[in-house]
Amino acid sequence: MDTKALAQRFTGVLADLGLECLGVEFNPSQGQSTLRIYLDLLDKSAPDGERREVGIEDCETASRELSALLDVEDPIPGNYVLEVSSPGIDRPLFTAAQFARVCGQEVKVVLKAPLDGRRRLRGMLSSVEGERITLEAEGKTIEFEHALVESARVVPDWVALGYAPQPKPGGKAPGKKRAE
Repeated sequence: MDTKALAQRFTGVLADLGLECLGVEFNPSQGQSTLRIYLDLLDKSAPDGERREVGIEDCETASRELSALLDVEDPIPGNYVLEVSSPGIDRPLFTAAQFARVCGQEVKVVLKAPLDGRRRLRGMLSSVEGERITLEAEGKTIEFEHALVESARVVPDWVALGYAPQPKPGGKAPGKKRAE
């Protein structure tokens, strides 16, 4: 299954809807395979000047259009479930250009083959030059080509998003009380 070719095929259909195909994941299974398509908006500005994100209506519209395309072209053998989704706060990263958009943020990366003995990396994305990605992790600078990436996601900054536990008055962080 060539997910990159599918993403390319979906690009024109989604662009007509004001959407961008960030990437495609196909998870084969004996019982029910899943084809997951991640969307983003081509233009994130709303008429009132506010920033807009992908909504359920966008996903529903894209799902109908892509489902019709998949029914006609039938590029995937067997049964599968089509899921159309926004990228969420832990957005997946499919291309070097998408990595470049999140420079300065923390990312988790799984490599296709070990690099210095490790396939799983987590660190601050410091730069992207063409297809070359640089992370700062555990006090080291790690460089690799995007072609080595199996999967990658942004690590949400829960504090900046306002979801991290707030310290209680008196300076103690929330947690379980110890029995005395």
